[in-house]
Amino acid sequence: MILGGVDVGAATTKTVILQDDKILGFAVINTGSDVIKATNKATHQALDGAGVKLEELDYVVSTGYGRESVTFRNKTVTEIICHAAGVSWMMSGARTVIDIGGQDSKVIGIDEDGRVNNFIMNDKCAAGTGRFLEVMARVLEIDLDEMGPLSLQAKKPCSVSSTCTVFAESEMISLRAKGEKREDLISGIHKAMAHRVAIMGQSVGFKKQIALTGGVAHNIGIKKALEEEIKMEIITPDQPQIMGALGAALLARTEAQRKA
Repeated sequence: MILGGVDVGAATTKTVILQDDKILGFAVINTGSDVIKATNKATHQALDGAGVKLEELDYVVSTGYGRESVTFRNKTVTEIICHAAGVSWMMSGARTVIDIGGQDSKVIGIDEDGRVNNFIMNDKCAAGTGRFLEVMARVLEIDLDEMGPLSLQAKKPCSVSSTCTVFAESEMISLRAKGEKREDLISGIHKAMAHRVAIMGQSVGFKKQIALTGGVAHNIGIKKALEEEIKMEIITPDQPQIMGALGAALLARTEAQRKA
């Protein structure tokens, strides 16, 4: 069987094409303002990479904020369940997922079968999300991709007291005016963000192995700050942005087998 999983997030849309235990193709694109267009574009890119046509898909599960916009779906599933399934398949020993996306962050506890046993999610405030980093990168006049490597050069990380994005932006401007080094400012931003995520996840608990997923997982500075904050090793799976779409494809397989 050939299965599809589509994860429509606020910032990016991801599609995974799965056959048996092999990922045939995947795509990650910016969602933009036209969600339906994004789901179609991501899916056709993934299909092209897999050498498969849309009509050849046996079952499709969609997830994420825009899951209802996937017109060719067979079923929708919440992103919490899909992220747990995707990470468990990719990292069988994972028991905690820290997922930091463009507009939300979540901590998910999973069991040995990849089922969710607890979770908490922040989707009401930009602090602790990729959006927070985007705003800070703009204030510091650097590319988002530069933040991680630059933060590792910090000698004296700045203390960022504000977790609210608006107030933190003002704080950054003030610290820059005082002549603080850019790398120290970035490191301070990462530490503040890691602290917020750690506090949020206390109710779930952090159990080994811990997987860091989502677009922000590409930022090595955030990974380091989180490890220092929770005092545990964190592993980033290959292609951390597609875990939700992968989980959706895996659940599509389960549904297809059930109906066969």
